[in-house]
Amino acid sequence: MDVIELLPRLHLLRFPVGQAYLWRDDDELTLVDTGTIGAGPAIADAITALGHAPSDVRRIVLTHFHEDHVGGAGEFAALSGAEVLAHHLDAPVVRGELPGPRHRFEDWELPIHLEVSKHLPQGTPVPPAPVTDVSDGEVLDFGGGARVLHVPGHTDGSIALFLPAEGVLFTGDTVAASPADGSVIPGVFNLDRPQLLASLRRLAELDAEVACFGHGDPVLSGAAAALREVAATA
Repeated sequence: MDVIELLPRLHLLRFPVGQAYLWRDDDELTLVDTGTIGAGPAIADAITALGHAPSDVRRIVLTHFHEDHVGGAGEFAALSGAEVLAHHLDAPVVRGELPGPRHRFEDWELPIHLEVSKHLPQGTPVPPAPVTDVSDGEVLDFGGGARVLHVPGHTDGSIALFLPAEGVLFTGDTVAASPADGSVIPGVFNLDRPQLLASLRRLAELDAEVACFGHGDPVLSGAAAALREVAATA
């Protein structure tokens, strides 16, 4: 796992598949997503290397239920005691109460998904218990007030998080950066692509300076303009 400082308060934790983000408010930390199965101990080690204890993470916010985002949630919650939060539509899947709906692949996505699947760890994730449900419009107590945005399309309960005081947006998989050239693109492997594009347009209306994606390099300046350009052409 690579640990990359993006801003003085923000680190990117990059796994072989997917990534997570660590936000710092003084001595209190928030983790956005948790990577794949087995990532929990690696996240704990990374936090320790940054001079914090795993117990400094007060909350884990999951952008959606896919295994490359929630696989380490139960592991790290057990290590840290952090509260786990997810949208109320995806939370039952995160808790292991319901199976998640299957992707609806575009033809061109099938070979990409096959290649990504080769790098996913085998096994069944340990579900976190409990999981706190969140809904659109809630404001979470980090980053000067993190606004929850329900952005369905990738999954029914996908969320983004916007920190207006900091100009930072966590998009989950509603938006991504292309592995080919780093350009900003709509998310892939969706349940409902037209709905995802509507959600992308909602994010493009925000005054975000920084955009942190579930896959690919973040945009560290001028994020709103980049999102509006994609929204206008998608």
